[in-house]
Amino acid sequence: MEPDETTLIADASAAADAWLAHIDAGDDAAGWRDTSSLFRQMVSEAQWVEAHGKVNAVLGRPLERWLDGTEHRTSVPGAPDGQYVVLTYETRFEKKQEAKETVVTMLDTDGAWRVGGYFVQ
Repeated sequence: MEPDETTLIADASAAADAWLAHIDAGDDAAGWRDTSSLFRQMVSEAQWVEAHGKVNAVLGRPLERWLDGTEHRTSVPGAPDGQYVVLTYETRFEKKQEAKETVVTMLDTDGAWRVGGYFVQ
């Protein structure tokens, strides 16, 4: 039996929360290890650590974050069709009071939800 959308979103949200806890704590290497297999194929650990380090240098650490929306999709740009949940957060960083974080989670090949993309605007 296929899980309903509410369950998919809850499972994806839990994966996003756990991943965000890693990067919020400054453990970018653990964050990379918890990304999807597709993400790890496309972005090396060193590339991720460097890129997220630059984000932290500009914005500082997140101080507060509120879930603003979730959307279940079967297609996202730059990735094969599959099961995705896009989560958007309103976030306040040390050096930027109003920002939007987008975390794209995906159902990985082993059936676990993992982060496949992260963007800050």
